[in-house]
Amino acid sequence: MRIHLVTGGAGFLGSHLIDRLMEAGDEVICLDNYFTGRKRNIARWIGHPRFELIRHDVTEPIKLEVDRIWHLACPASPIHYQTNPVKTAKTSFLGTYNMLGLARRVGARLLLASTSEVYGDPEVHPQPESYWGHVNPIGIRSCYDEGKRCAEALFMDYHRQHKVDIRIARIFNTYGPRMCEDDGRVVSNFIVQARRGEDLTVYGEGQQTRSFCYCEDLIDGFVRLMGHDSLTTPVNIGNPVEFTILELAEKVIAETGSKSKIIHKELPQDDPQQRKPDITMAKCELGWEPKVSLEEGLKPTIAYFQQVISESCAAS
Repeated sequence: MRIHLVTGGAGFLGSHLIDRLMEAGDEVICLDNYFTGRKRNIARWIGHPRFELIRHDVTEPIKLEVDRIWHLACPASPIHYQTNPVKTAKTSFLGTYNMLGLARRVGARLLLASTSEVYGDPEVHPQPESYWGHVNPIGIRSCYDEGKRCAEALFMDYHRQHKVDIRIARIFNTYGPRMCEDDGRVVSNFIVQARRGEDLTVYGEGQQTRSFCYCEDLIDGFVRLMGHDSLTTPVNIGNPVEFTILELAEKVIAETGSKSKIIHKELPQDDPQQRKPDITMAKCELGWEPKVSLEEGLKPTIAYFQQVISESCAAS
């Protein structure tokens, strides 16, 4: 039995990871400051003898004895990370610095939840790990994009200088139950708008593309990467099946049976036009590739948001 520390553990992906670790019989410490995380996501484990919940901000150091550290703490949607961009940048740098220091002290293996945003608005398509990216360093998204690029740099330098055992996962658009309904991500936006009978907001002509990975597939990739004996370079974890935003809007309307219409608004600054992972490394090194199609993954995601909306209406 290993002791795992999951930063951002009460968040969307962190809580799904905790489910996987707890169900495997390990001991888990969940660290979260609840900026975007929610206790309801990990409520089933509160009081369990192998689970510990600590309210803590990763920008402040913490001393714990653990075997594995999964560093997921950081607001990941534009609405959330642009609310306080300085805090976002501090979380990416200081939070990562503190987790690297902890891993070095206790000899733990440490995984970083990085992002496909390190590629920016890419000029190479699909994006392999060897691509250095096309990022605006002073734009409104840079607090997150450059923050994660800095976090990856810290990981590599701690590995080279201090021999810290690192793993880096570059996450491509992931969706599923427990996403925040107000996070501004395209999947949650469309589902909530469709369920409320509102118009679906598409920015630009809707021809920009994304590749959507279901949360269970993503967590499987995380677990395989953490379990790899020696892979310290970044690895893309995402679904290589590409959809336009307009196609996604049409699928959500069809799956929800909504009578919502699609309206178009101006594109936000630095919005990437293409996003598709090259997952050759994940296939070869981890034996991993996603299994859940967008149509299959949308069903439980829509059901989750329907429950959230129903509960919200009942409370009001």
